Amino acid sequence: MQKLGLSQTLSQKLSPQQIQFIKLLQIPTAELEARIEQELEVNPALEEGRDEDEGITSSEDDFDSDAERDDLNDELSIEDYLSEDEFGGYKMYGDGNYSDEEDRDMPIPTNTTLSEQLISQLNFLALDDRRHQIGLQLIGSIESDGYIRRELEAIINDLAFSQNIDTDLDEVEEILTQIQQFDPAGIAARDLQECLVLQLERKADPDKYHKLAIDILKDHFKEFTKKHFDKICRKQGIDENSLREAISIITKLNPKPGGFVDSTARTQYIIPDFILNNNNSKLELSLNSRNAPELKISRSYSDMLQAYDKNKKDKKLKETVTFVKQKLDSAKWFIDAIRQRQQTLLTTMETIIKYQYDFFLTGDESKLKPMILKDIANEIGMDISTVSRVANSKSVQTEFGVYPLKYFFSEGIATESGEDVSSREVKNYLKGLVDNEDKRKPLSDDKLEKLLKEKGYNIARRTVAKYREQLQIPVARLRKEL
Repeated sequence: MQKLGLSQTLSQKLSPQQIQFIKLLQIPTAELEARIEQELEVNPALEEGRDEDEGITSSEDDFDSDAERDDLNDELSIEDYLSEDEFGGYKMYGDGNYSDEEDRDMPIPTNTTLSEQLISQLNFLALDDRRHQIGLQLIGSIESDGYIRRELEAIINDLAFSQNIDTDLDEVEEILTQIQQFDPAGIAARDLQECLVLQLERKADPDKYHKLAIDILKDHFKEFTKKHFDKICRKQGIDENSLREAISIITKLNPKPGGFVDSTARTQYIIPDFILNNNNSKLELSLNSRNAPELKISRSYSDMLQAYDKNKKDKKLKETVTFVKQKLDSAKWFIDAIRQRQQTLLTTMETIIKYQYDFFLTGDESKLKPMILKDIANEIGMDISTVSRVANSKSVQTEFGVYPLKYFFSEGIATESGEDVSSREVKNYLKGLVDNEDKRKPLSDDKLEKLLKEKGYNIARRTVAKYREQLQIPVARLRKEL
């Protein structure tokens, strides 16, 4: 038997314009220019530049309030579209003329890819067409770091189905061995052990330490990775000095022989969203506007509406004016959204500076205070998600370097004296302990916990382990050195 009932739920739906503003807010300055270019292409009512005939409006009034406004069907104010706005009251870094040299892309050197270099070397081998195709299949299976991780049986199956080439494991391994002699050394290895051995075997006249290094990698690789040096010395019948020489050779090898292909990638430059200057101990914040060109409403589209206002009885223009009005509304909203984006960024950054004033003044990381997203959100009266979008994708240029905004957010940890300190301060102290430890007897997490508590930081061992992992510091056993 079915029953009817009433239930009340609370839900919040974002309008398309709110969604668009959120997207505008979270993109960094480096990508904003492309977004504006996209809008300029799709909306002819939006133009780049400043109308010299119009005055500058204040940030409290989107458009010229003194202009004469005529209502069109009680829903359109034509003069709303006749002036443009700038981000009133805010200093813009990068306004004015600057050299065209600054806008030119860095040239990318013409380099061949890893595959092209390997194929070029393959062509020098005296292989028939069939074996050449097998070599091409193997080269195509090499990943960007230089390894072949696919099982050779799977490559054999690919050759059978896609190339109609019948081969076996012995033949494929024979051709693979030839490819493994190509440059760079260690290429086409199936694992790290094979990669390192291939590099060492390139030595034309190896000395006893090179031979020892090969023996260690071939026969004691597991002990080597776990740094069980005592076991290696005992099994090889060598002293610690000999082991140290062999390990010194191994550590100079390249674990990623294919890594050089990244050199063809375009260099990424960080464009800061904010510029912070220290002017005689007075911090001055400005917004980087290089990628936010001034926008205005198209004069020709505004004139279209004025012309329609004089010919209200001409119903044939109804569809045209609807299109024009839609484009003008969209352009006006976009200009307002850009301005609101800049105001939100400035308000957020100004509050962060207030919280972390001592750091921005001195650059001393120990001056960083505990600060979470909620602290900033409460201060500026915005939602935490808004602050999160700003913090996760923006950066600030200071005299100490460029920092992502998320760098300044960290949880607080209570000391024995009851003082609240930033977790970043604790991590820095933890890193210092590891950097200065005796590498023959690295500090365990338990020992690190005791040393931190002696400093006054009350954190548990599991928290020490978490911070250590966040700092990408391996466990004590793997930090051990001869």
